[in-house]
Amino acid sequence: MEESNEQDPKPSTLRWKILRQALLSHPQQSDNKSQSQEIINRISRKGKGNQTFDLIPCHLHHLPTTNSLSEYEGLLSDVCYCYSLPTSNSARNLFVFQRGGNRASISDFEICNKHDIDNTGLVCPWPSEEVLSYYCLSHADMFRSKTIIELGAGYGLAGLVVAAVSEASEVVISDGNPQVVEYIQRSIGANPGAFGNTIVKPKLLHWNDEEIMTLSNKFDFIIASDCTFFKEFHKGLVQTVKSLLKDSGPSEAIFFSPKRGIH
Repeated sequence: MEESNEQDPKPSTLRWKILRQALLSHPQQSDNKSQSQEIINRISRKGKGNQTFDLIPCHLHHLPTTNSLSEYEGLLSDVCYCYSLPTSNSARNLFVFQRGGNRASISDFEICNKHDIDNTGLVCPWPSEEVLSYYCLSHADMFRSKTIIELGAGYGLAGLVVAAVSEASEVVISDGNPQVVEYIQRSIGANPGAFGNTIVKPKLLHWNDEEIMTLSNKFDFIIASDCTFFKEFHKGLVQTVKSLLKDSGPSEAIFFSPKRGIH
């Protein structure tokens, strides 16, 4: 049997192809849509639904029309997932909002250009975030009575998990994308009573922002997932970590990232 010399394209190539088709295709070009969906299914868990590693059980939550979540009804393009967090006594539900479907708009990229940020936080909850969340859930005691900030949080699952199970003093869930921070705010508001006495705040934070100085040496822990992909942001990230961690007493930065490439 002859071996094919064709190699599967890299995921990065496939992602650029999706972007190109999204920007150039006509709304009625169904062939492009089906081709894009096929590519998405090959490179993204989101293309097949909200598939996960099943580290933390979750399911799509249908928003009721008459309760504390009702103010969010009508946001048909957004979805809410319910995560079941095992605790010592029983499972605790945590509601997390995110963008639904596989969609992007020109305004997304305009916002990215304006703030000099990337758009990855809006795409989906990435695998590293789920693994970080599970790690935090499994090591909740280390965060008790501590101050924690999540950097590049995306939809903020890890920060929300820490706030819900650890009895931390304060949890700040930050991202540089204002659209993402709105989702974080919505998720915090959708979980009244879930965080006990823990102060939970969303934060729009750019790693080169002078506002970092107002948070200088405040945190016992920094947590982050998949924040090292773009090398051009490394210097700002390192400076931010150095500025935010407490300089007296023990402090720690916990980073989770997938292994990429062949080396």
